[in-house]
Amino acid sequence: MNPVIPKSTFEFLSKLNQNNEREWFNENKAWYEQEHAAVIVFADAMLSSMQAHDQLQTESGKKSLMRIYRDTRFSKDKTPYKPRFAGSFSRVKPQLRGGYFFSFKPGETVVGGGFYGPNSDDLKLLRNQIAQDDEPLRKVLNDKAFKSMFGVLKGDQVKTAPKGFDKEHEAIDLLRYKSMYVFREFKDQEVLKESFFDEAIKTFLALRPFFDVMTEYLTTDLNGHSIID
Repeated sequence: MNPVIPKSTFEFLSKLNQNNEREWFNENKAWYEQEHAAVIVFADAMLSSMQAHDQLQTESGKKSLMRIYRDTRFSKDKTPYKPRFAGSFSRVKPQLRGGYFFSFKPGETVVGGGFYGPNSDDLKLLRNQIAQDDEPLRKVLNDKAFKSMFGVLKGDQVKTAPKGFDKEHEAIDLLRYKSMYVFREFKDQEVLKESFFDEAIKTFLALRPFFDVMTEYLTTDLNGHSIID
C-alpha cells in the first residue's frame, strides 16, 4: 500500500498560514512534529522508489526536506514560517545533473524539478551549448506529453540578453533563463488520495528526457567531448 499525505497535514498548514507567528507554532509544536513525521514517511518512500530508476545522493526522506523556518533577516516578509512541506532529491554529480523537487501546500502543491540557480560556470556552458544547438532541448520542451504534464519552462530570466549573446539570437528565449525547471500542479483532493504517490513518481520519471539533454550539455564541451574525469 502506498503512503498518503494525511488530511491533517493540509489542515495544519492551513492553520499555520492563518496563524503565522511563533506563539501559535510553539503551542502546536506537537501537531507540527506529527505532520512532519508523516511527510518524512512519504518522502522516504518516494526516495526509495526513485532509487530504482536513478542514481541519487540524497541520504533519506528526512534529509530531503527543507526547513519550515524562514530566514527573515533580509526579507520584507517577516512571517517566521513557510506554510508548506517541501524537499528535493539530488542526482549523483558530476555524471548526472538535475534535481527532483516537491512542495505540499494547500492550493499550491507541485511536483517537478530541474536546474535551480546553476553556478556561473554551468550556466555559461549551458548557454553556449544552447546557442550552438538548441534543437535537443526544444524537442523535449515541445513534446506533446511533456507539455501536457508540465506546461511551459519556468525560471528567472534576464530582461534582454545575457552578456556575450546577441538579443536577436534565434535561441534568445532559452538563453535568457538563469534557472530552468518545470512543475506539475496538483489539486488538494488529488494530493490526499492514495494514487498521489504513483502520480508523483510518474511525474519525476517524466523529467528524465529533460535531465538527459541538460546532462549532455553540462558534461561535454562544444565539440561533444566529455569534460568529466
